[in-house]
Amino acid sequence: MSLSALRHAFRAPAEGVGKRHSARRHGAGFWMIASAFVTAMAFSTVPTPLYPLYQARDGFSTFTVTIVFAVYAVGVLTSLLLTGHVSDWLGRRKVLITALTLELVAAALFLAEPSLPVLLVARLVTGLGVGMLTATATAHLHELHSAHRPGASSQRFEIVSTAANIGGLGFGPLVAGLLAEYLDAPLRLPYLIFGALLLISIAAVALTPETVEKQPARPAYRPQRVSADHGDPAGYMAAAAAGFASFAVFGLFTSLAPGFVGHTLHHPSRALAGLTVFAVFAASAAAQTLTSRLDAKVRRNLGLFAQAAGVAALAIGMQTAGLPVFLVAGIVAGSGAGVLFKSAVGTVVAMATPAKRGEALAGLFLVAYLGLALPAIGLGIATRYTTVTTAMTWFTGVMLALLTTAGVLARRPGSTG
Repeated sequence: MSLSALRHAFRAPAEGVGKRHSARRHGAGFWMIASAFVTAMAFSTVPTPLYPLYQARDGFSTFTVTIVFAVYAVGVLTSLLLTGHVSDWLGRRKVLITALTLELVAAALFLAEPSLPVLLVARLVTGLGVGMLTATATAHLHELHSAHRPGASSQRFEIVSTAANIGGLGFGPLVAGLLAEYLDAPLRLPYLIFGALLLISIAAVALTPETVEKQPARPAYRPQRVSADHGDPAGYMAAAAAGFASFAVFGLFTSLAPGFVGHTLHHPSRALAGLTVFAVFAASAAAQTLTSRLDAKVRRNLGLFAQAAGVAALAIGMQTAGLPVFLVAGIVAGSGAGVLFKSAVGTVVAMATPAKRGEALAGLFLVAYLGLALPAIGLGIATRYTTVTTAMTWFTGVMLALLTTAGVLARRPGSTG
């Protein structure tokens, strides 16, 4: 045997071992990023079932809760616009660690002085971290999945990424509501626990493989562009409209729903408030999983119809002041919103090139978080001039119009599932 043949014989097993080791590292990293994603998103909704406690202590109105929520949304949108895409060239890990550190700073602010001004600052900082994290974590999960399972279906990525995002949003109110109901220090203990989890998440991200190659020359910085130029403009516009519509439901339940359950429906239990929000997001995550094998267009249409039916039933539940109807309607609406948003993420990931994947996802999340903020803020403003039930009726009409628009855009020539 020649010397070159001997070298090849010894090199081939070594390369095979190295590839298997790398695949295992990327596989472990996939789940570490998913857990960090869940933790950060859960922390962002910890205050949701606690708002009635802040209101009772400080005497502020439902409209003030809307302002607090609006400040959070401003933080998310600002961060998405300025930093949501920089991980494409700066690296996923650096951006994720920075985002989680901002969340940790917010937890410290909540613990330092839980007054209304500090609450506003803490929610702004939370939003800045979330806006930096969402698109980056989603892109990182996709790349880790591809490195761990080359050539495999993206189904696992789609399920895990959207479940981490949406499921995390529901997990936070559930934990905070239970802690506030059954243990002492309801305005401190949830933040202590999540502060510890955020520290663990920072360590986990630091151990995860980087998936962005270092570029010899850093590109000139510019704010995020919301561009439909990602291979399929019509498909991107349809995905953005679906993201806006689906997040509008989530905005309702993370801002005003706990107060409605406590005041209008006369169920002041903080555990029930957290459970209500959790049920909506858990249904969303479950629906995403159960519909993962459906055709993309069938899944999108199912999401549109389920969300429309759920939102209409929500208005009926509020008119009749019936908690069971309200809960079932929220679960149906949340299921539809989850399926619709999962479809939107899958569409954008499939059409975007790797070099612009973070940018494309940041644009989608920017539009989605506008959907989270604007309808909820409008609903909060409306409650100053009319009853909550009347405002919700108007909200239902707006939502049905949005869902119709999303469906029409998706059926335009050239758009994809």
